[in-house]
Amino acid sequence: MISHITPDRRDVVYDSRAHQAGLPVTVHHHHGVAEPAILVMDPGQMELYALQLERAIAKRKAALESVPR
Repeated sequence: MISHITPDRRDVVYDSRAHQAGLPVTVHHHHGVAEPAILVMDPGQMELYALQLERAIAKRKAALESVPR
C-alpha cells in the first residue's frame, strides 16, 4: 500500500508528440520501500497544477510575511 508520493529534485520532461509532461517522483510504501516513478500530466492537468502551486506559494509567502520579527 502506498503511503505518499514525493516529487524528485529533477526537471520535468515534456513530450511534444504526446502532449504530456512527466514529473519524476518517488512512491513511498507503508512497508518502507520507495521506488521511482513518473507522474504523467496532460496539458489541462499541467495548467491546473501550475495554478494550484502558484496559490500555495502565495499563501506561504503571505504567512511568512505575517510572522512578527
